[in-house]
Amino acid sequence: MAMRKPTFDASVIGPHKAFLDALRAQGRLHLTGGFSDGSGGAYVLRDVDDLEQARAIVATDPLALQDCSELSVHEWNTR
Repeated sequence: MAMRKPTFDASVIGPHKAFLDALRAQGRLHLTGGFSDGSGGAYVLRDVDDLEQARAIVATDPLALQDCSELSVHEWNTR
């Protein structure tokens, strides 16, 4: 999940979308979307070995690299 910080800079949106497109091309992105209130968004990874690998991937998101959003990684058990 990515929650925008007060210092959010909209110029990071393009690089963030390119990051998501690259994950999709690698078969690692299941779904993504922004919250309707504009506070942030979330994406669901797939074919990830463990939580540490997921965290390592998320750490390369431009939102994290440019410190524009607070990113958190959660393990999700689906039915």
